[in-house]
Amino acid sequence: MNSNAVRDPRRWWILAALCLALLVLVIDNTVLNLAIPSLNQELGATPSDIQWILDAYVLAFAGLLLTAGSLSDKYGRRRFLIVGLAFFGGASLLALVVTEPWQLIAARFLMGVGGSLVMPSTLSILMTVFDADERRKAMAGWSAVALVGMVSGPTLGGFLLEHYWWGSVFLLNVPVAAIAIVAAVILMPESRSPARRIDPVGVVLSIVGLTAGVYVIIEREWNLPIIALAVLALAAFVIWERRQKQPMLPLHLFANRNFSGASFSILLMSFGAGAVMLMLTQYLQFVLGYGEMQAGLAMLPYAVAAAIFNGVGAGLGRRLSNRVLVGAGLLLMAGGFVVMALTTGYLPLLTGLVIMGMGGGLAGPSAYASLMGAIPVDHAGVGSALNDTVQQVGMALSIAVLGSVLAGRYTSEMPADLPAAARESIGGAHGLGLADVADEAFTSAMHLGSWVGGAFCVAAALLAVSVLRPPAPAAAPAPAPQGSPV
Repeated sequence: MNSNAVRDPRRWWILAALCLALLVLVIDNTVLNLAIPSLNQELGATPSDIQWILDAYVLAFAGLLLTAGSLSDKYGRRRFLIVGLAFFGGASLLALVVTEPWQLIAARFLMGVGGSLVMPSTLSILMTVFDADERRKAMAGWSAVALVGMVSGPTLGGFLLEHYWWGSVFLLNVPVAAIAIVAAVILMPESRSPARRIDPVGVVLSIVGLTAGVYVIIEREWNLPIIALAVLALAAFVIWERRQKQPMLPLHLFANRNFSGASFSILLMSFGAGAVMLMLTQYLQFVLGYGEMQAGLAMLPYAVAAAIFNGVGAGLGRRLSNRVLVGAGLLLMAGGFVVMALTTGYLPLLTGLVIMGMGGGLAGPSAYASLMGAIPVDHAGVGSALNDTVQQVGMALSIAVLGSVLAGRYTSEMPADLPAAARESIGGAHGLGLADVADEAFTSAMHLGSWVGGAFCVAAALLAVSVLRPPAPAAAPAPAPQGSPV
């Protein structure tokens, strides 16, 4: 859509519907972190089960994103949004009745399938509905809603966990998904690129490569056959796509510094912040002794600060470059990690969370605007999917690497003569009455994890500043020849 096109009078209502669809995905992920202690106690989930309950969603989501984005470009972005929401809501209903950890893992995998259909459509429809003049403001609103989900998810989830059984956290997904479907049907126009062909070979190679790659990351083991499968499938995908006239993923986009720089900045930013919720929810509940709802409210300042500075960043984007905003925001996030690494207790933690929220609010929208601004509208679905894939891979890497850092430091800080269950997890130690020594060990592990997260935020800031460039100015119209009418 160009600036001369007639703007859809419903565009802001359409944005509201897109944000509602996004909200249901964010709420689900933030709620589940608070449920970890309940899953330990009521479902009998082991630390390995917990890891897979969290990661099964990521595995399906990241593995199918590119395929879902490409197919939505061809067959209809609204259609995929509605189907994905229905699938996600149905899988959430299944999660309400599970009785074994493996059943919840399966339900989470199905939610990931539904989420992979929903997520690319939200940002790609936004790109087709809003022109360049309003797109940054719309993206800022889209990003802010993700932060609203971070607020409402833990708070509502905490309330449910304190008053009902752990499965009630998934009940939140069902009405929100239903409302989003109705809003999409009533308000949203269909958009597609019908001239594009389906690339079945690219679809298969991308699913195999991404799924195998994410599996290796979340397993945190040198599984050589799976590593080889991931490398071969992704290499074959790149070679195949380079030879196609209508590739599933236009690889030439990576030659654009803004696209590639924003992609890798988002990857590192997601890595730096990805395990924060997992780390903090356990710290707040086990070490500080907060209940589920109290822990959710304790993280509220992070989301509030990020939402406020999201709007600030959208306004500054008219005067400052994406490079400046992304770099400054990431350095602020690193500063928040440093505060968390040097202090204990909630009040110092609050300071670090607010600083991190300010940084994320500045950096996120500018990074997304830089990436999506380099993508042709015909590829909006797969471009949005690539943005989401980068974030999910960063999150998976974060949970895998920082999870290993946390677990390794925690175990090393626990006395070797304690029972294995106490040395494996802080939840197990609390169950055995070893809270004091476990709290001290976990605090040490959290400090180390904060240093690692801060280092990745600094690396992302340096990358953004060195790679991102202002968009090329539009060419001025040629002057009319002398004597000719204007």
